[in-house]
Amino acid sequence: MNTDLLSRRAAVWVFVAFACAYFLSALLRAITATLSPTLSVEFGLHARDLGLLAGGYFFGFSLTQLPMGRWLDSHGPKKVVLSFLGVAVLGCLAFAWADGFVGLLLSRVLIGVGVSACLMAPLTGYRRWLVLEKQQRANSWMLMTGSFGMLASTLPVQWLLPVIGWRWIFVGLALLVLLSMGLMAWQVPRWRVPEPADAGAQGAPVAAREGILASYAQVWRHPYFRSLTPIGFFNYGGLIAMQTLWAGPWMVKVAGYTAFEAATGLFWINVCMLFTFLVWGLVTPSLYARGLNANKLMAWGVPLNFIVQIYIVCAGVDAGALSWALFCISSSFVSLAQPAVGMAFPSALAGRALSAYNLVLFLGVFVVQWGMGLMIDGFQTAGYAEPIAFRAAMAVFFFSCLASYGYFLKHKSDH
Repeated sequence: MNTDLLSRRAAVWVFVAFACAYFLSALLRAITATLSPTLSVEFGLHARDLGLLAGGYFFGFSLTQLPMGRWLDSHGPKKVVLSFLGVAVLGCLAFAWADGFVGLLLSRVLIGVGVSACLMAPLTGYRRWLVLEKQQRANSWMLMTGSFGMLASTLPVQWLLPVIGWRWIFVGLALLVLLSMGLMAWQVPRWRVPEPADAGAQGAPVAAREGILASYAQVWRHPYFRSLTPIGFFNYGGLIAMQTLWAGPWMVKVAGYTAFEAATGLFWINVCMLFTFLVWGLVTPSLYARGLNANKLMAWGVPLNFIVQIYIVCAGVDAGALSWALFCISSSFVSLAQPAVGMAFPSALAGRALSAYNLVLFLGVFVVQWGMGLMIDGFQTAGYAEPIAFRAAMAVFFFSCLASYGYFLKHKSDH
């Protein structure tokens, strides 16, 4: 019997505490899409620079995932996430006072490191604190909270820009992160470390005596984990890359939106995603009860996203905010993969399994964000007009996603 299950009231407060931090994490993740016109003018940034700047967050995020998985299993969500969020505060302040591209980039990396536990920590906790059928719901509603954060990164940020400027926005975000840390310190329970069954002669867990990579061997070898790796890298990573960066520049450079119109478009895209994850949280327990697991839902749902991608590439100037909203909604099927990976492993390995998969996702985001920028600049150097360069880069992304889906279909197995 699991003695760590939380009461309903305690679970709600724990969710709220983690959700506040994840809200800010998602806001910081997506804010570059809104700030891209301002930063491009102030610092003379090219498409490749924007891609690298936005991707710096995900690079920093990726750096911590493997050691963080072990720390989460050993020390628990509360201690780990509070330690990391202090780095996020420093990153926000450094970004606010950056005076060049290098400063901006290094600050984004610091921010990525600092918020890198904001989703993995609660998912690791939920694996122990909530009954199995509630874990998919909690995951979907955490992602819904992230959509609130992305929503806040659009029109609210655009409205604040002429009032206080982007630098003071980041000072304010640093203060909000500090407040979220206080709420988490107050409400999240301490982590009870069970006596390990595989302790050695000294009583230390085997995982603690292994190297970082060796302790993940069981995760890497798991066939279900490997079947979801390409689709996590390109399809799920691509969803985040487009939502948090390239949808905005597409609307400006291809569809001809103004900066304010693009921010409005991003606002409504994130409203759509908010309701999408709300619905997923409501329906996934009943879908699972009827035998519709993550594998089946992804196998049937991901092709809908391919139809939208083909339309975006072909429509070009006519593919505006509505098209990108449909892209994000139809991509949401792949979000079911993350908690499915966690549930495929015993709770003692959940932190490492989730962190390893998160590493796959955010390396994918970094590669897609920077890769799109490199391809756009490369096609322009080859003589193509900027809108055509965007469409060509999107076509390359589509074929990458298609190949990943084919690999998933070939190797998937129920767990």
